[in-house]
Amino acid sequence: MAIAYLFTGALHRMCPLPIRCGGVSEKHLKRSVMQIKKLSPQVVEQLGNYVYLYINPFDNKVFYVGKGKGNRALSHLSDTSESEKVEAIEQIRAHGREPRIEILLHGLEDEITALRVEAAVIDLLGKVALTNQVRGWESRIVGRMALNELIALYDSEPVQIDEPVMLIRVNQLYRYGISDEELYEITRGVWRIGARREKAQYAFAVYKGLVREVYRIDQWFPAGTTKYRTRTIDDVKVPGRWEFTGVIADGMIRNKYVGKSVESYLTANSQNPIKYVNC
Repeated sequence: MAIAYLFTGALHRMCPLPIRCGGVSEKHLKRSVMQIKKLSPQVVEQLGNYVYLYINPFDNKVFYVGKGKGNRALSHLSDTSESEKVEAIEQIRAHGREPRIEILLHGLEDEITALRVEAAVIDLLGKVALTNQVRGWESRIVGRMALNELIALYDSEPVQIDEPVMLIRVNQLYRYGISDEELYEITRGVWRIGARREKAQYAFAVYKGLVREVYRIDQWFPAGTTKYRTRTIDDVKVPGRWEFTGVIADGMIRNKYVGKSVESYLTANSQNPIKYVNC
């Protein structure tokens, strides 16, 4: 019976599983949450693949989203690693309570479906509001994105580049909702490049073959020697690499390229994020 009350959200309210859900006081409910060590085979079978939430009982806010099967939803209660999630659980316990665990969706067909649901929920709530370390499975590819960005991504107009340009693929650090300052700083450094860099007049921030922004390059410096506001010194101070300082290009150049596809200039499956054009 106690198992039914561990998940005090959907299971507590709806009781979809073939287990007893009545006749337990709130006082007993709070005790049983702390006593649960594992789920019964019957509950595990009914849950299948599922997505779960950890909720702060003091403000009812979700602080962690996860997916799994079996006893995965309980595993964090005994986690001793150093993480924001564990810290949040410890703070709740320090005030005499336990985190509330809710099953958002269960009986999912397979793990891939659970991964997609988990990623969508993280995108919806926003990673900043959660203790999850990453956005979620393939969120950078098929996750939350403005409709106009999707249209540009899948129906973008190819463009011919006439100026001396350095195409910089920022696929690893780019994300939906990235600020202008963050985009500039992940584009301007830090790169393993040679003297050919001096021939480039503009730097294009390129994500998935689409030009996200155009910068006029003013000057090059050894990596980590100019100030960053959104990146740590350990991230950018890399011997043998370079960074530039510059500004957003003037309106005529910017309007010519931003939102356009430069896919034809890029080598498929290339590991090099830099591509020179007209340099």
